[in-house]
Amino acid sequence: MTDTIDTVGGDHAHHGYITDKEVYLKRLRRIEGQARGVQRMVDEEQYCIDILTQISAITKALQNVALGLMDDHLNHCVLDAAKNGGPEAEAKLAEASAAIGRLVRS
Repeated sequence: MTDTIDTVGGDHAHHGYITDKEVYLKRLRRIEGQARGVQRMVDEEQYCIDILTQISAITKALQNVALGLMDDHLNHCVLDAAKNGGPEAEAKLAEASAAIGRLVRS
């Protein structure tokens, strides 16, 4: 399932994070650079603990992106579906619950 919600008529869908898209892209580019840095560290045979420290930083950064996306999803897609009620609301709540479960287990 995608993180979209249909507007009246079902012609147009948009994502809850769309207003922060550039912020997310900037964060993800930074994370990508950090991952490349870790690859370089391994290639240069740097100290294990230093590499693990960088991996920890990347993991935390990805978790922050995930939490931001979840917050946007809850405040946009789930809230809008809940206002409309019915099966879509139940589906969005179940979807969000499953996503939260995946984040907690990761």
